[in-house]
Amino acid sequence: MKEIFYYLVFPGFAFSITAGILASWVERKLTARLQWRVGPPILQPLYDIAKLFTKENVIPKNAQIVTFFLAPLLSFAAVLLVSTMVGSAQFLKGGFRGDIIAVVYLLAIPSLCLILGGAASSNPLASFGAAREMKLILSYELIFWTAIAVTWIKTGGLLKLSEIISFQQSGKYILFSPSGFIAFLLAITTMQAKLGRVPFDVAEAETEILAGPYIEYSGPLLGFFKMSQYILLVALPFFLCEIFMGGVNILKYFIMLLLVVLIENTNPRLKITQFLWFSWIILFPIGIIAIILALAGL
Repeated sequence: MKEIFYYLVFPGFAFSITAGILASWVERKLTARLQWRVGPPILQPLYDIAKLFTKENVIPKNAQIVTFFLAPLLSFAAVLLVSTMVGSAQFLKGGFRGDIIAVVYLLAIPSLCLILGGAASSNPLASFGAAREMKLILSYELIFWTAIAVTWIKTGGLLKLSEIISFQQSGKYILFSPSGFIAFLLAITTMQAKLGRVPFDVAEAETEILAGPYIEYSGPLLGFFKMSQYILLVALPFFLCEIFMGGVNILKYFIMLLLVVLIENTNPRLKITQFLWFSWIILFPIGIIAIILALAGL
């Protein structure tokens, strides 16, 4: 019964989707205030999801139906598992040895599902967006791994999230070391890309390719993609707080969310070629330098 409660209530589905809706509202409210607007009411993200689940799923004529249907469901299941694992490590001191590897792999699934869903829709613009998303994930995923590798080195090879949190709470915070600070900056950058936020939203690019992979999605299927984004907005900052700051509290999470909003509202969208150059010529070498510093004990 405990396992069912953890998965369905706290820190599983109910907590994850509630926190995700609130985080989405805070993001939209902060964005509005930065642009001198009032912003939406607090329950607007919930209204948006509820509206989608009352509408019909419109299936493209030439779509690969099974893949088209499964993509958003798998994306939602993956982020729900991530949220449960990250929350368990923080609030329940749970998890299993090697769960940090499982979390990183699960965090890659939403992007892969977006690629599959876009390609399965048989829409040229969706396929174009899926191709962009594929280039993005092939670039930022390796950089994300270099940031995680620094934590692994600094903690002496720990792979369990609860143990990494306890290690840092003894006073050895990863963020406060040269290599850890560099890795944290890399993780923040890749988090922005994983969330599909400006300046790394080239796959959706509504002003260019009309939402890209999402263009043919509607109704509950689009709702599952949206809920995945809401939960990621909680799970990813939580995860980074745990591996770099020794755990999560409201202040730490708000700072992470504020960084997402500030980066999103102070940068123009990068072209895909610019992102590839930025990833491989600048970010990846910096990640290698961070690993070298961590191996040197810095």
